[in-house]
Amino acid sequence: MVKTTLLFFLTAIAEIVGCFLPWLWLKKGMSAWLLLPAAASLALFVWLLTLHPAASGRVYAAYGGVYVVTALIWLRVVDGVKLSTWDWIGALVAFSGMLIIVAGWGRA
Repeated sequence: MVKTTLLFFLTAIAEIVGCFLPWLWLKKGMSAWLLLPAAASLALFVWLLTLHPAASGRVYAAYGGVYVVTALIWLRVVDGVKLSTWDWIGALVAFSGMLIIVAGWGRA
């Protein structure tokens, strides 16, 4: 389960970077050249999704929990926004859902 969880976090980082770079271009007036590493990051995201050992629907459902946690960590570290207690509670609930789904992969 640790390997799968780490793979989910890598997948989420690839997706967030792939979306953050175009945001910088569109909202912050940065170079359109950011679209090239953004596209590469999104391609990496898609490839990483194929490495997960379950049916795609289960992978997407479980991935959602990790994405929530990763996005909140990104919000704190990159954007510098202090997270609230509600943010942490929501992240815990989402991550718990991911753990439940992954735990059931071998039983389905």
